[in-house]
Amino acid sequence: MTEVPNIRELAEIPAVEVITRAAVMLMSAAAEKLGLSAEDPEDSPHRDLDEARRLITALAGLVKASAEYLGPHAGPVRDGLKQLQLAFREASAFPDEPGQGPGEKYTGPVW
Repeated sequence: MTEVPNIRELAEIPAVEVITRAAVMLMSAAAEKLGLSAEDPEDSPHRDLDEARRLITALAGLVKASAEYLGPHAGPVRDGLKQLQLAFREASAFPDEPGQGPGEKYTGPVW
């Protein structure tokens, strides 16, 4: 796990970097909960779609709220979010209706 900087160190880090780090942490955690690090995601002991839904929705909210500040990081972060949303849809036995998937209230329907 990445070590969290102390408060004094955080004061030295630009906001865009803090936001990007938070987004990467949410992405990584969501990928784990989707089982994407396993050879067979369905057999992953870490797979938990309820947890993945929460993480993806939190990521979508962060991306929506901070897009204007992310500059060149916005595109890759949005792409990562979309890939997680698509992976979630693919992993679901009963996929959500378009616009009802994790984070789609912030991003719109993902196909």
